[in-house]
Amino acid sequence: MLPDLDDLLSDAHVVALPMRVRFRGITVREALVLRGSAGWTEFSPFVEYDDAEAAAWLRAAVDFGWTTHEPAADSVPVNATVPAIAPDGVADLLARYPGCTTAKVKVAEPGTTIDDDVARVAEVRRVMGPSAAVRVDANGLWSVDSAAEALERLAPFDLQYAEQPCRTVPELAELRQRIAGLGVPIAADESVRKASDPLAVARAGAADVLVVKAQPLGGITAARAVVADAGLPCVVSSALDTSVGLGMGAFLAAEAMSPGYAAGLGTAAMFTSDVSAAPLLPVDGRVPVRRVEVDRDLLERNAASPERAAWWLARLERVHALLAG
Repeated sequence: MLPDLDDLLSDAHVVALPMRVRFRGITVREALVLRGSAGWTEFSPFVEYDDAEAAAWLRAAVDFGWTTHEPAADSVPVNATVPAIAPDGVADLLARYPGCTTAKVKVAEPGTTIDDDVARVAEVRRVMGPSAAVRVDANGLWSVDSAAEALERLAPFDLQYAEQPCRTVPELAELRQRIAGLGVPIAADESVRKASDPLAVARAGAADVLVVKAQPLGGITAARAVVADAGLPCVVSSALDTSVGLGMGAFLAAEAMSPGYAAGLGTAAMFTSDVSAAPLLPVDGRVPVRRVEVDRDLLERNAASPERAAWWLARLERVHALLAG
């Protein structure tokens, strides 16, 4: 059941976490963390999302904060995340992910070229060695033709998969057929988490792997059902959450993720500060499956401005009303 708005607001805090490098076009990640009867939880839809899309994120916050979830494992393997940085910054960035043997590399970033992408992926492969798993993520920014050309140039680096190379499900299906001989599997992310029907991509034969994120899919319970119905290998990833939200993802990964893959839940390493004194950082290539306790001093230190806090609390009230209706 949906808690009353007063219950949600009774211990709610809006934070603005500074990031080490620009990612998704931002250098500060805003989020709202709140305490439920089962523990701390998170509501952090990206600021550009409308209230209807943000509703799934609030369902996720309620599912985690007001439902007891038992950990299905002690820890889960995670990947390093490499933003669209110059090759000379790759080695230092990867050092923040000790023990990780998988890397996800952002490509197709506006203002960059395929030559930039090739150089970045080549450096990741050089630093991590031939046995590492290397993925690329285009966030749906390539056309089918651009994706086919780019993946032909990137395929020699032995990609584990290409995540959301094109925006739409029909484009993914077309691309998957066109590059069948390259040996590069296609993974769907936005076509799952932003779709009105998250199973459409599986039914269309448009992907080999599903990337699922707990918050956008409505929480652990809802995301687990999507994975079961899709019948495809699953990788659980972060929505650039605080460590509280990463804990939600870790619970989901322990239950639903396919063996042989690393989860995209090491992104606490991208922040210079967090909401917990024991953030969910990678150790030996893994993060623990546990609920994160927040640190009150860090909540105060990383508090958003009064104007931004008011914006988030008003958003929470609107989305709560949407769900209650």
